[in-house]
Amino acid sequence: MDPVDANPPRDSIGSAADAHAAAPLLNCLLREAGEPVESSGAVGVHRLRAGGRVLRVRGTRRPAHPEVRTAGAWHPLTHTELVELAAEELRALTGLSNSELPAEMLDSREAVAAILAARAHAPAPEDPYRRSEQSLITGHPFHPAPKARGGGPVAGWLPYAPEAYARFPLVLLGVREDAVVEEGDTTALDTLGSAPPGYRLLPAHPWQLDLVGGELADAFADGRLVRLGPADGEVWPTAAIRTVYVPEAVPDTLPGTVSGTVSGGALPADLFLKFSLDVRITNDIRRLWRHDLLALRRTDRAVTEAFAGLPAAWLSDRGYRTADFAFEELAVLVRDGLGGHVPAGATPFLAAALTESAEAFPGNPLARAGDPEAWWEAYLRAVVPPALDAFHGHGVVLEAHLQNTVIACDPSGTPVRAVYRDAEGVKLLPDVTREAGWERLVYCLFVNNLLEIAAALVEHHPGVDPWPAVRRRLGCHEEVPEIAGLLDSPTLPGKTNLLLRWTGADGADARYLPLPNPIRRPPGRSGRSST
Repeated sequence: MDPVDANPPRDSIGSAADAHAAAPLLNCLLREAGEPVESSGAVGVHRLRAGGRVLRVRGTRRPAHPEVRTAGAWHPLTHTELVELAAEELRALTGLSNSELPAEMLDSREAVAAILAARAHAPAPEDPYRRSEQSLITGHPFHPAPKARGGGPVAGWLPYAPEAYARFPLVLLGVREDAVVEEGDTTALDTLGSAPPGYRLLPAHPWQLDLVGGELADAFADGRLVRLGPADGEVWPTAAIRTVYVPEAVPDTLPGTVSGTVSGGALPADLFLKFSLDVRITNDIRRLWRHDLLALRRTDRAVTEAFAGLPAAWLSDRGYRTADFAFEELAVLVRDGLGGHVPAGATPFLAAALTESAEAFPGNPLARAGDPEAWWEAYLRAVVPPALDAFHGHGVVLEAHLQNTVIACDPSGTPVRAVYRDAEGVKLLPDVTREAGWERLVYCLFVNNLLEIAAALVEHHPGVDPWPAVRRRLGCHEEVPEIAGLLDSPTLPGKTNLLLRWTGADGADARYLPLPNPIRRPPGRSGRSST
């Protein structure tokens, strides 16, 4: 199991934060800059290629307790020392300096410490779906600073942190009608409150409003923008941080519902809202960029049409509303809620939560699966066919990674339907080549999603071999010409988030390195018969 505790006592919060922050950094460093020392006879020993230093870690999926070999002995590294070592190795490897990324790594660790302290005094949500969305303490397992929050003071972001079980009211603004820009179906926004005559309602994320408030001073002064106060009731942030869920006004205690208790009044039920957030989260500044918003309706229509005949669901990004004088800063995107997309009696879970520790996410259906092989086959049946069919049949490349995948499970915890989301991350053919689209799909669906779920499956249920079931599932999709190559390839594409950030590449400019392909069929096997 993961060597960290999601709710440690106060005197161990520091060491737990070190472990949570070190694990993804080590994953990146060992994957992108290291190689196993095969002749050492010891498990978890790696040599850094550029500097030649030798590291030893414990654990595989979440490496911990890093030590460096110096003067013939092993010396433990604190998280700060690990950051310094990583920076030295990356300078040697690339010939480039970077002061920003080490600061982000340290900020990520401090954010984890603040989150752990907050969770120690906050009860976990009773609603299993909300609990899953707000469970990602470690976060992206292959990013060097997955919990960095822009370096700002903790008091500025902690009230809005999903990992701290946050919930809060939105801020309601009025935008003068002649300054409103919108596209698609935004009618749900008008149910959040009332705007004065001559104005349209525009909800704002309070953290984003704090970040860009000074830029809006002129608009407030000349009346293009007015403050209307907090919305009635509360929303809660999903794992995406800037995307919030407007919950149903029903008690948390009702089983099998997507729910939440609202206070101070009722909001429209079952709705997601995505905001700009001028903070770097993992690789990108999380602003709703103009070019993405202008492409939104075309992309969403293509995915909606692709999913019309598929055994899965798509949460439509219905439309957006903003102000022409702050197009990106104040944009809000309206997304379907889960109602009508999750089968009756099923409970949705964020797929990324299935890979977190038991302490971070109690009630994990993967961990309690009575027949783990049947559970795994059901998961594959839910998530793989829709993504492949959308690609091959409709030219839609889903960003089918763990944070964009919600898995609906029946009362026994068995997956029954995948629900995909986020049109912003979708690519369409021929806007990208089929080859580039396939590589992206393989990374998102197989490397980021299936390999991580498979690793968690084996961790919870030792002895299970997940790969024959994957090969059987792929054998059902021989109409996709790339499947044969995937089954025969010795490698899969692994995204190089550490090098991407170190070299200052654009967050959307994915770069890959070859990883061993566990899906590869044994020699002499082919097609549907491969196991």
